Amino acid sequence: MTAPVLRRLSRGFTLVEVLVALMIVAIGLSALLVAVSGTARTSGYLRDKTLAQWIALNRLTEVRLNSNNKFAQNTDTAEVKFAGRTWHYDTRYFDTSISTMRRVVVRVYLGDAKTKGNPLAESTSFLGTALGAPGGSNIDWSAGSTVQSATNGTTTTPGSTATPGSTATPGTTPVVTPGSGGVQPTSPVNPTPNPQ
Repeated sequence: MTAPVLRRLSRGFTLVEVLVALMIVAIGLSALLVAVSGTARTSGYLRDKTLAQWIALNRLTEVRLNSNNKFAQNTDTAEVKFAGRTWHYDTRYFDTSISTMRRVVVRVYLGDAKTKGNPLAESTSFLGTALGAPGGSNIDWSAGSTVQSATNGTTTTPGSTATPGSTATPGTTPVVTPGSGGVQPTSPVNPTPNPQ
């Protein structure tokens, strides 16, 4: 090979080529940094929103379980330490179309009571004598129960169905037999064949 060709092959990169390469790398790294910081910011916001929702639900439970609660004036506020941070909430009570029931709205904010801003979480519940007691139920699901219908005299058990005047018991499957005029409970051990 001749000397000018060797000189051209071994000369390396020019300053312009190096600057263009560095600019491309800088743009790529800045885009990556923006994406990573956005993900971190979103994760922090979701963490705060989850904690605020827990505080709101805790406050609603506290209001519903408070036996001395007399439909508070219109609002009450308080500060709470939760997850190593200070939060504040306000509880508001609103009238509904039912006179013995009120709507309760709890809004939770990050920071002390002097901090202004939008609430991170808001939860709604209802309170009053028109509702059942918290944790109460009319069915004991552990032992099973029979509910008597006042309208048609039908007795049913949870998980079964019956027609007026018949009784269904647990563990049986009601079967309609042609010409029988109603439902006939059948035992799972000795089922009654259904004629076709």
